[in-house]
Amino acid sequence: MRHWLMKSEPDVFSWDDLVATGAKGEEWNGVRNYLARNNMRAMELGDRVFFYHSNIGLEVVGIAEVCALSHPDSTTEDPRWDCVDIRAVEPLPRKVTLKEIKATPELANMALVTSMRLSVQPVTPEEWAIVCRMGGLAA
Repeated sequence: MRHWLMKSEPDVFSWDDLVATGAKGEEWNGVRNYLARNNMRAMELGDRVFFYHSNIGLEVVGIAEVCALSHPDSTTEDPRWDCVDIRAVEPLPRKVTLKEIKATPELANMALVTSMRLSVQPVTPEEWAIVCRMGGLAA
């Protein structure tokens, strides 16, 4: 299983919105960056995802999972763009802010710190464990 981080602006689509979709989950559409698209193409069913509120909050708020493999993005006719579907697994008991992540030396190389604008990012197993602990979960 791989780990990822996916960003969403909470005033557009929030953690609560994802929770409301239930077991069917939601298509993670609208991504128009090749690296982010390629990251989604590399995802496997069951991969875990940090759900990150960008622009407002700047924090990891929950854990989701990939529930449908890469497929054409329904929001465009352009065949270059794919997406996956994700569903909520559990909220973090304690939100983990970008400020806290940046202040943690072990996370200095995390994509969230080094490639801040990328909306779909890989997360190493070590980074996953640290952020989970920071958020009050066992990795």
